Amino acid sequence: MFQASSKQFVENLNKPLFDGLPYSHINSHIKNLLHEVDHLRVVASQKQEQQQKGTLGQFLTNAAVSELMAMMFDKVNLSEISLLDAGAGVGSLLAAFVANVCNWRQYPAYIKIVAYEIDPFLIGYLQKTLALCVSECQCVGITCDYEIRDRDFIADAVKLLQPTLFDKPDELRFTHAILNPPYLKINANSKVRELLRALGLETSNLYTGFMAAAAQLLQPGGELVTISPRSFCNGPYFRDFRKMFLAQMALRQIHLFESRHKAFSDDSVLQETVILHAIKQKQKHDSVLVSTSLGSDDGLITTHSLAYTEIVHPDDAEQFIRIIPDTVSQEVVQQIANLPCTLKDIGLSVSTGRVVDFRAKEYLRLSLEENTVPLIYPVNFSLGYIEHPKATRKHQALVYTKETASLLVDNEHYVLTKRFTTKEEKKRVVAVVYDANRHLGYSHVGFENHINYFHKCGRGLDITIARGLAAYLNSSLVDAYFRLFNGHTQVNATDLRNLPYPTIEQLVSLGLKIGDNFPSQQEVDQLVTKELLCMTFQPGTNSTTIKSRIDEALLILAQLGLPRAQQQERSALTLLALLDLKPTDSWASATAPNKGITPIMEFMAQHYGKTYKPNTRETVRRQTIHQFLDAALIVANSDEPLRPINSPKTVYQIEESALALLQTYGTSEWENSLRTYQASIETLKQRYAQERELSRIPVVIEGQVKTLSPGGQNVLIEQIINEFAPRFTPGGKLIYVGDTDEKLAHFNEAALSDLGITVDSHGKMPDVIIHHITSNWLVLIEAVTSHGPINPKRKKELETLFAGTSIPLIMVTTFLSRKAMVGYLAEIAWETDVWVAEDATHLIHFNGEHLLQPYNVNNDKGAS
Repeated sequence: MFQASSKQFVENLNKPLFDGLPYSHINSHIKNLLHEVDHLRVVASQKQEQQQKGTLGQFLTNAAVSELMAMMFDKVNLSEISLLDAGAGVGSLLAAFVANVCNWRQYPAYIKIVAYEIDPFLIGYLQKTLALCVSECQCVGITCDYEIRDRDFIADAVKLLQPTLFDKPDELRFTHAILNPPYLKINANSKVRELLRALGLETSNLYTGFMAAAAQLLQPGGELVTISPRSFCNGPYFRDFRKMFLAQMALRQIHLFESRHKAFSDDSVLQETVILHAIKQKQKHDSVLVSTSLGSDDGLITTHSLAYTEIVHPDDAEQFIRIIPDTVSQEVVQQIANLPCTLKDIGLSVSTGRVVDFRAKEYLRLSLEENTVPLIYPVNFSLGYIEHPKATRKHQALVYTKETASLLVDNEHYVLTKRFTTKEEKKRVVAVVYDANRHLGYSHVGFENHINYFHKCGRGLDITIARGLAAYLNSSLVDAYFRLFNGHTQVNATDLRNLPYPTIEQLVSLGLKIGDNFPSQQEVDQLVTKELLCMTFQPGTNSTTIKSRIDEALLILAQLGLPRAQQQERSALTLLALLDLKPTDSWASATAPNKGITPIMEFMAQHYGKTYKPNTRETVRRQTIHQFLDAALIVANSDEPLRPINSPKTVYQIEESALALLQTYGTSEWENSLRTYQASIETLKQRYAQERELSRIPVVIEGQVKTLSPGGQNVLIEQIINEFAPRFTPGGKLIYVGDTDEKLAHFNEAALSDLGITVDSHGKMPDVIIHHITSNWLVLIEAVTSHGPINPKRKKELETLFAGTSIPLIMVTTFLSRKAMVGYLAEIAWETDVWVAEDATHLIHFNGEHLLQPYNVNNDKGAS
């Protein structure tokens, strides 16, 4: 056990942690705390063996996820906080929690942190993180104590929760808990399984054990935020956990990651991941907030509020947690709920293929021969039917003997689905018809274990019913519904049994529309809408047409060669918004209006049911619009080319050649138009790049001509370089010049290093840095056109950022005009200077004894 208080570990902050990991300076700003801790995580993760991570089931939480989780806690007015972090790793989560608390308007007086970690390799990093937290708390007047418990959390929880005559229950419990529990399957006869039974829980994975124990260790009204696989939300394996957890905890918020791998991309984790915020109370909230983002570092977050009873149905014996992220998904649920039957109601069953190939190895054959029968693998799935035999490394036949007879079924008609889908497949449920008429001459057939097959009492199905059932399972409606409630990458027979189904009559009606060539996805969705949802198909604004339209846009982005990072829903919706293309519109009706980011997001919400947080506009611009501009798919400010790219009035428009191409999508002209467009796209890119380059602002830095993006603060930066620098810092060296569009136009990092200064690259740099060599001053300049001046907060930030320097810092706020300055006069920090470009020969100093240059009557370079 390791314990510390506010005073004990501050002196250790400047000591190196392990070899190669020095800490020369700890600053008091929250962002820097999180950056420092994330640096610890990266170093520890790189040194930690992947095998060790898998053995312990522990994958370290990155800064973006940690911050997202910490922000979910309610800002309650408590004088004391007790925080539990079980499986703390390097302390990323607890550091994010502390940083968040230090940003509250009302601080608690005291924080006690209890961190469990059994990996001795990580404990050293954890100690350093906790010492940083103590220092951060001191800066805002919070007393912080901590304790590292280097012992098994589950065993300790059982001990703590055992009642004794001398217990004072609330003293042992926590007001807050933040967890990234280990993901590890546990054997039925293991010690940890026995310990969890002592807590009243039967579960097959350690992560649910950690969540249950943490919940029990909370005080009444305590808060839990945890990140874990989504698999606990449904299925029989976690039924006991759900019942225990939901009996004592009330769900408050659920956050989904659309991508399987983005939350823990550093560790190649492909589980679907969910963040859960819950309060320890029996009374449930009226509603639950469901938020969604592509990944941990994606600032574009959708939000959707649902009645608690829609998330957990009160009469549901399984206590499934139904996560419905948007209004379109709600419609999917309602449409599926209208289907009247279970699989049992229509007299059908689903089973897993019986052939486990490695157990039947001696009976496998690469091709059909005498005394063999067809063996079907997922690789044989092709365009709605089975392609067999197929040129593949998989065996295509099984010897038919008395030893293999129990592995086979009669050679009749079946519907088959894949049990596992790859990352590349766009659909979770993939179904085909096994049509026995295409495989004549065999009495039996074998289905490999990675396949589920639908049958009727062990025998085959009517071919029309089989075709109708396969079409239903392949519909976008079923795929969307399945993704909502299936938190893992498998499609098990149990999952398929729990799915609602149409009547036999509806399946027959659907099947009669399907012939030897299976219909396209669009045709399947039209048939399902008409035959099962009782609508005459008009591509109306419903969940199926919305999903189909988004899928079309995604396919277009892929065919246009956009980077993989832009082949996701956000970019697809941005494209549709810029085309003003609603789910019901034909591609031929696409137009090219000028739209800003806010109208783009409003279009997404109004027509596609995706409501994003208003403060996530920058994500659309940075992670989609920029790439569209680079690809010459869109142009900026076609209505006013001289408008600065960072202006709040900036608008975007589909490029005319791209519009002409996209209007042909879905027609016979598309392929030819696409080839023509792709042949000319490089010329288009060059043309628009040249146009952008011609409008850029040239400046001379260290004898070289460099250009700044047009407009905005760069007009002022040009004047700083050409007017301010030679007048007030003659002979000075330009070390750094920022750029509105490119982030930086010039950075002489070596010159800064020569002055003994190392700047945290995560810090927010000033717009211009000049070394005034004659006076040996470092002049930090902010160019104000849309953002604020050097106010007391910004002054402190700059002092912190350049805390390593031994030479004086001079801070200057610059404006284009006096009129621009007037609105900021009340904010400008004391002991700083102001320069106005329209009065370029004068400088204003705000109080203090020292001007940038001494003032006298004969010198007009300074004025106070």
